[in-house]
Amino acid sequence: MPNQTTRRAFVGGVAASSFLIGRPVMTDARIREVKTSYQDYLYRTPYKFGGNSVDRVTLLNVDCVIESRTGKATKGFGAMSMGNVWAWPSKVLTYAETLSAMKSLATRMVETVTKFDEFGHPLDWNHALEPQWLAAAANLSRNLAQPIPKLCTLVTGSPFEAAFHDAFGKLHGRSAYQIYGRDLLPHDAARYLGIEGKGVFLDRFVTATPQATMPIYHSVGALDPITSADVKQRLNDGLPETLPEWIHYNGLKHLKIKLNGDDLQWDVDRVVQVDRIATEVEKDREWRYCLDFNERAKNVAYLFEFMRRVKEQSADGFKRIQYIEQPTARDLNADRANVMHEAARLKPVVIDESLTGLDMLLRCREMGYSGVALKACKGQSQAVLMAAVAQKYKMFLCVQDLTCPGAAFIHSAGLAAHIPGVSGVEANARQYVPAANAQWADRFPGLFQITDGVLRTSTLTGLGLSAVI
Repeated sequence: MPNQTTRRAFVGGVAASSFLIGRPVMTDARIREVKTSYQDYLYRTPYKFGGNSVDRVTLLNVDCVIESRTGKATKGFGAMSMGNVWAWPSKVLTYAETLSAMKSLATRMVETVTKFDEFGHPLDWNHALEPQWLAAAANLSRNLAQPIPKLCTLVTGSPFEAAFHDAFGKLHGRSAYQIYGRDLLPHDAARYLGIEGKGVFLDRFVTATPQATMPIYHSVGALDPITSADVKQRLNDGLPETLPEWIHYNGLKHLKIKLNGDDLQWDVDRVVQVDRIATEVEKDREWRYCLDFNERAKNVAYLFEFMRRVKEQSADGFKRIQYIEQPTARDLNADRANVMHEAARLKPVVIDESLTGLDMLLRCREMGYSGVALKACKGQSQAVLMAAVAQKYKMFLCVQDLTCPGAAFIHSAGLAAHIPGVSGVEANARQYVPAANAQWADRFPGLFQITDGVLRTSTLTGLGLSAVI
């Protein structure tokens, strides 16, 4: 797809770094150049989640150049779906308006990096830049009918973060997941997390080599046909169109079932039906389900009644539920009484949209949530830091995507494969926007050509994030 815009920033001069204390300074680097570009794709079929239907995606691509103290320069690349409907589900602004605001924010981020001249580690850069990016979002919001949410800012910044980690890994001749060792990052995470990071060394929580395989979660959207009777008109594009067809095509074992959250009977029937069809197709398969309300359930009472009815109508189906994702509204502070302690005793209950930083991870624990969904679209630095804190508290871990295709999905799969205990990784771009994967499929067949329900993540051993040489 043609680029819509390209912007460059050059960073010059030498400044005293504020990150020098306690680090081997000769391993540090600074950002010398950054540029952005966009790609647009239409979905092959609409995807409904959280009461919204999406039929297109804009990818934000970021290229950067970083430089060591000795003058060695290395390139990095990052990409991410902008996901404005998910990151900024506005009832005030249109799709075009929120997307435009995110693009304007990306331009401001480039301008911010232009003025940034600190030597350090990518975690240091993010620690310094994220507050500036949030300030830029606040300034842009003055001319908008609704302020840019923090989650939206994180999503916009995530491909920058990916590019920085990618380049830093390449600079040191290693994977981006091998830059958290004591030789490059000798201090604990207290620098970034305060007291919660005391004694937390990231190389204990991020593995240097990827897990060989990772289960993929196939998304069953609220509009997706389950059986042939649900298909109104065939696409006939060579890809599956019903759940049984997808099960055979990809050898599926894990399903992510999207629910409405405002229609109890529909939600119960949907889970029971999906379970029935899946077990009819492969009765001996060890099925696992993730249930995603996309924060649409009014309260925990809805969730309890939902679980009671599912268990009543399909006891085996209930056992196959591995975890429940973000059942109620993302703003946990708005309803502190809506706690999940009892629900989490039945099944792990994880936050997704709510997780925008350490403060919300701690709040979710306080309110009874037992797990977190990590996402590359919130930034590599946040992902590894939140993964470390979550492991510290023995929380349930999963990795979700943002209909991430191509390099964005390679990043997401790599994240899942390097965080111990992750249950699986969502991979739905192959369903809804396969055209965006086309140029990557031959180079990474283990990630994009699935036959047995798992990703071959053992191949992700290249430099940086492994996507681009």
